[in-house]
Amino acid sequence: MLGDIEENRVFRSKKELMTCLSITSMRKKFQYKVFKSNTSFIVVRCVHPSCSWRVKANKLIESEYWMVTKHVDKHTCPTDFKTTRRRQATSWVVGECIKRRFINPGRVFRPRDVMDDMKQRYGVELSYSVAWRGRECAYENLRLGTPEQSYNLLPGYLHMLMQTNPGSFQYLFIAFAASIQGFSYCRPVISIDATHLKGKYRGVLFTAVCHDANQHIFPLAIGVGDSENDAAWTWFLKRVKDVFGENPALVIVSDRHRSIRSAVEEAFLRAFHGICIYHLLNNLKTKFKSKNKELEQHYIAAAKAYNLQEFHVLFYTLCSAVPGAKEYLESVGLDRWTHSHAPCRRYNIMTTNISESFNVVLVKVRELPITAFVNEVRLLCQRWF
Repeated sequence: MLGDIEENRVFRSKKELMTCLSITSMRKKFQYKVFKSNTSFIVVRCVHPSCSWRVKANKLIESEYWMVTKHVDKHTCPTDFKTTRRRQATSWVVGECIKRRFINPGRVFRPRDVMDDMKQRYGVELSYSVAWRGRECAYENLRLGTPEQSYNLLPGYLHMLMQTNPGSFQYLFIAFAASIQGFSYCRPVISIDATHLKGKYRGVLFTAVCHDANQHIFPLAIGVGDSENDAAWTWFLKRVKDVFGENPALVIVSDRHRSIRSAVEEAFLRAFHGICIYHLLNNLKTKFKSKNKELEQHYIAAAKAYNLQEFHVLFYTLCSAVPGAKEYLESVGLDRWTHSHAPCRRYNIMTTNISESFNVVLVKVRELPITAFVNEVRLLCQRWF
């Protein structure tokens, strides 16, 4: 908090002085205007023509500091002149008011949160656009600059990350040393997923996770690309293969995105590609326009059946209830969605729930500038490991 204006108070810059004036006016519910201003002094007055409130400040000689030399701290304007919409609540002033809210790593304010906070603390009603710009100013002040500056900082940040965390790998593909070393003790089933970043430049976040021996989520790698397409998925999965290797027991589990299938086929020669049974269930419901609960029950039971005899009984029941389901599910490949036909062990990982859960953990930090986002992922992994 910058505190109130008072005579002989010194500010480090003219901007700090103006910020203090603006916050004071919001807190005391009045508006001011700049009466005179140049490089050596400034005079501000209350906007009401008959009000005696005013402040004069001068720049100190051979210094960037400014000092308040006169302050008439008395308002003679009518009490009904006050308003909840004040012109001093500009985006950079709002940013100064809320930036302390971002000191806690991972804390993210949405524009609506900024609007509520400013209304509660200062009685100021902001438009959505001012709240959004104010939030961006707070990010710029406290979280590695603007989105453009954040991308420029990324190479240096990754270099320092490599120095302090030897064994990590990046392109912007990142797999931390603890993940690389720990994967050999995990079940060889990797769940992959993609979700959208929410910063100025958007982009897509690619994730690869698995289960450790305690069945806890174990993050392996993240990547950032322009969109979810063939080239981006192939690039990401090739990096996963480079770092974590490949063997005939390895299973990749994903949804049915077409780019993923072609990327897995290109990146992995020996790994098996299974699909998430819940994504396939949604496809099945959509194709046959069915909300039949029995369809879901028979399908899930058939997918999780461990022996062929049990599978055939359940599959027959399912196909009898939904004409056309047999041909559709066989065209997908029985080995890709069932335990009983899988050529290698999927353990209990029949869905992409673990990668989607990891994305949910990152839902707020996905709004951050790119370098701040990567740093938050690093902090999260440090806490987990």
